[in-house]
Amino acid sequence: MTTTLDQIDRKILGELQSNAEQSVQEIADKVGLSATPTARRIRNLRESGIIKKQVALLDPVKLGLRITVFTFIRTSQHEEGWLEKFARGVNDIAEVVEFHRMSGDIDYLLKIMIADITDYDEVYKRLIKIVPLSDVSSSFAMENIKDTTALPLTHLL
Repeated sequence: MTTTLDQIDRKILGELQSNAEQSVQEIADKVGLSATPTARRIRNLRESGIIKKQVALLDPVKLGLRITVFTFIRTSQHEEGWLEKFARGVNDIAEVVEFHRMSGDIDYLLKIMIADITDYDEVYKRLIKIVPLSDVSSSFAMENIKDTTALPLTHLL
């Protein structure tokens, strides 16, 4: 379900995605409103769930997390109980920053952030202890060419 947003709402969302630390007045100036209606729109966007939360984005390299691993998992298990146990186990592994159930040849895709290969080996050992898996393979990212948390808003035009 897509919520109907006008051009001002889209501009506000764009501003918040680029820098959520801006004051309401700074956002208002950029979108062409005064502060009060801008604040009301931001509150409505939060209450509707379009704005889920605000967070600090950390620099992984400065934190020593220099390696990004994409892990591809295949399984012959597709029962609900198996998935619930697997999801709980994967969610408990802090190094897994994204976890997707996929269509096609791969059943699950994990994005893992680690400091070194030894860390990956530890994550791998924890992963294979959760539930039976048919195949686990990983690719290590050589270069991060694009990395954004900003969602596209162009389809809302």
